[in-house]
Amino acid sequence: MNQDIQSFTISIYTENNIGLLNRISAIFQRRHINIESLTTSQSEIDGVNRFVIVVNICEEQAIKIVKQIEKQVETIRAFYHTEEDTIFTESSMFKIKSELLFDEPQIQNLIKESYARIVTVNKDFFVLEKSGRRVEIENLRKELSVYGIMQFVRSGRIAVTKEEMKVTEVLKAFNNKY
Repeated sequence: MNQDIQSFTISIYTENNIGLLNRISAIFQRRHINIESLTTSQSEIDGVNRFVIVVNICEEQAIKIVKQIEKQVETIRAFYHTEEDTIFTESSMFKIKSELLFDEPQIQNLIKESYARIVTVNKDFFVLEKSGRRVEIENLRKELSVYGIMQFVRSGRIAVTKEEMKVTEVLKAFNNKY
């Protein structure tokens, strides 16, 4: 078993019940594992939600956490994947003073070079949206911080696996029970 610390994406398919997030996060807390990113959303099956959690741990810890998470009543299935097994992205937004868009030509170059997109512009501020890998977003944030960022927000990771996950049949069977 590989004991090297690496980034794992843990996907958890659940019912949508109150308190589940607390119980799941407590599993990581008890093991002193920091959650780097957490995103929840509807899954591909109605009535089933998906948590996408990113942690930096060894594979043995990932296996134990997935097994412990699956013991939760509302958990349907849980999986862990390496970065090589997934296709993932994050999204971010930057709010910047509008005058900079017109007074600083370098800002327009940064927008083009980073493949960011202007979401809105008004007399006081403009908002950029940038999707991609965390390192790309961080690089843009560092470059824009020189000019002043009024607000910044970044989403958690969203991810799909490269290989087919046989979870769809499990989820359909679960959904047919209700």
